[in-house]
Amino acid sequence: METVVRTIVVYLFILVGLRILGKREFGELSALDLVTLLLVPELVSQALTREDDSLTNAFVATATLFTLVFLTSALSHRFKRVEHFVNSKPTVLVARGQILVDNCNRERISAEEIVSEMHKNGIDEIEHVRWAILEVDGRISIVPDT
Repeated sequence: METVVRTIVVYLFILVGLRILGKREFGELSALDLVTLLLVPELVSQALTREDDSLTNAFVATATLFTLVFLTSALSHRFKRVEHFVNSKPTVLVARGQILVDNCNRERISAEEIVSEMHKNGIDEIEHVRWAILEVDGRISIVPDT
C-alpha cells in the first residue's frame, strides 16, 4: 500500500510542477523538452521503489529540474542570445521550387520527407512549392506558389 501512496504523492507533485510551468513548456516537444521529460522518471524512480525511504530527494530533484526548465524559458524569452543558444532557427529547405540540398543535408532531411509534406498539403510537384521550411519544432511547413 505504501507504493500506491508514494506513487500518488509523486504524481500530484509532478502534476503541480507541470501546471506551474504552463502549457507552452511541454506543448511542443523540443529536444530539450524531451530530455527533461525523460529525466523525471529517473529522478523519482528510487522514491517509488522504496530504495530511498524519503520522498524528499525525488521532490528536490524534480523541483530543481522544473526550476531549470522555467529559468531557461524565462531567460530565452528575455534575452535573444539565450534564445538563439537554446532554440534552433527555422531552416529553408525549398526556395521557389528548388530543393536547397546543403540545408537538407545539414538538417538530415530527405527529399522524400519534403514530398510527403507536399502531398499532405495537396501539392504534387516541387515546382509548385514557394517555400518549405523546417520549423524549430521539427515540422516542415509548406508554402505553395500562387
